[in-house]
Amino acid sequence: MKKAPGYVGKWLPTTKNEIDRLDWDQPDVIIFSGDAYVDHPSFGAAVIGRVIEHEGFYVAIVSQPNWKDDLRDFRKLGAPKLFFGVTAGNMDSMVNHYTAARRLRSNDAYTPGGKAGFRPDYPTIVYTRILKTLFPDVPVLIGGIEASMRRLTHYDYWKDKIEPSILISSGADMLIYGMGEPPVRELMRLLGKGVPFRSLRTLPQSSVVISANEPLPSGKYWRNIELNSYEQCLNDKKSFAANFVTFEKESNRIKAARLIEKTGDKKVIVNPPCDIMNEKEADSSFDLPYMYSPHPRYNKKGSIPAFEMIKYSVNIHRGCFGGCSFCAIAAHQGKQIISRSERSILREVEKISQLPGFKGIITDLGGPSANMYGMKGKDKDVCIKCSRPSCLWPAICPNLIIDHSRLSDLYKKAGEIPGVKKIFIGSGIRYDMLLPGWNRKAGRAEDEYLTRLVKKHTSGRLKVAPEHTSKKVLDLMRKVPFDLFKELKRRFGRITEQQGLKYEIVPYFISSHPGCTEEDMKELVTKIKSLNIKPEQVQDFTPTPMTLSTLIYYTGFNPYTNSKVYVAKKPEEKARQKEYFFWYKKHSRKRSGE
Repeated sequence: MKKAPGYVGKWLPTTKNEIDRLDWDQPDVIIFSGDAYVDHPSFGAAVIGRVIEHEGFYVAIVSQPNWKDDLRDFRKLGAPKLFFGVTAGNMDSMVNHYTAARRLRSNDAYTPGGKAGFRPDYPTIVYTRILKTLFPDVPVLIGGIEASMRRLTHYDYWKDKIEPSILISSGADMLIYGMGEPPVRELMRLLGKGVPFRSLRTLPQSSVVISANEPLPSGKYWRNIELNSYEQCLNDKKSFAANFVTFEKESNRIKAARLIEKTGDKKVIVNPPCDIMNEKEADSSFDLPYMYSPHPRYNKKGSIPAFEMIKYSVNIHRGCFGGCSFCAIAAHQGKQIISRSERSILREVEKISQLPGFKGIITDLGGPSANMYGMKGKDKDVCIKCSRPSCLWPAICPNLIIDHSRLSDLYKKAGEIPGVKKIFIGSGIRYDMLLPGWNRKAGRAEDEYLTRLVKKHTSGRLKVAPEHTSKKVLDLMRKVPFDLFKELKRRFGRITEQQGLKYEIVPYFISSHPGCTEEDMKELVTKIKSLNIKPEQVQDFTPTPMTLSTLIYYTGFNPYTNSKVYVAKKPEEKARQKEYFFWYKKHSRKRSGE
């Protein structure tokens, strides 16, 4: 296994000059990313680059290449020895580019200066097609959220049509879905042994395309599930819905089946995921030699808003067992919680405390949900057999261990690190786990956590997400009743009053979610007005690929019950629903009945 001399402790190279200074003959892997290159464990291209580096290979990054000119950015580093990697970036490009009303955004948080226009729509497809044209003999591996959530036939809201797997659309040779470190490590191990890239068809957590009349690759003891074909999904919503139910159930299993989906004269194969990362493996990803900074090439181009938001924060776990219908986290990161060790987290806090510009404030110790750290099922065998999408809805799973004491202890220890004056929790809190109104086993640890959270780790505003007030809509969202938010608000008020704190609680709401009518929005306004809430954190529902809510949006029915669901689709309907949130503003009073 080779190591690049003088390579570790520097940024991954981005230009031919930087590569020449490292005295390489040729990179093994070149990663193309729709985001600016930020060498930080929260940025996917940097993580995968560092993983490949750690495995002993030369890797370079080309960020936000110009796809409109003579394509010199795609040619400048030549061809890699092993493969090109392609990612759209940390966000789905279409969410990055467009509002829920399909209006073009004027900024991009992952670009220096927040400037828009530095990536195309669907960069995974655009970049891959360019690379396959310029370097037809070099394999292209795609990954990231955009590719991951399009690994099978899916509904595209921006095109308003059913699309085939992004492997078909892009022409890529392989797709890695989910958190990519374990499959990429295994891929590099096999390539290092001389195994040809194109023979790797049974790599866990990968997806490939084979000829429709070709037998399935053998060698693994996997269950196989044949899905309805792309053509069937295109012509029949019930076939598409049946595929989704299978996909969601298998995504939630620890031991999933291999999925096969025919498209024309090809078959898309989605191999089961890797084993869940343990604590040591999670630590190894976060402990890689990141520079915790954007590449110096951006020094005179303005700050990168997405980096500014997280540069003094720490990700303590991955995954989410909440199972919200509109969320892609479980299908991408997994339902099981992957927690880092306390040692690894505290070491990162210490590292951040020594960064230039740090003024003593850690802005977050969190993850997809702030308070799932270290939580898991009591009996692993029960979890292995389970395919339910949520451990919290329609009731908390009796096998789930909910204990906030470890998290409270972590906050305390992090706050004792020299140079750290204050730790805020910026990630969303799952308050249903804290309250006896939903978690019947909630006790002293949950009380102490909530008190500590409000008293020591809230920056004046506690942000939570009840999402709606209507039980019918909340059930479709897989969210708890609104009365739980009322209970939280009472307890929050009691704590702040006892502590003499003038803090406020800020709820997050969604309009136009499938099942939500104007009558439901009127009810929402009535309820929040009675609580003296003027909502600020609001969003019009945006259908993103491969979520239950998107499936219902497209088909008009719930695939688990086959019952019809009202969906607000017309722009004017969606605009009216969102307007109800702002009943307290002059221009909306007439609409909300005031």
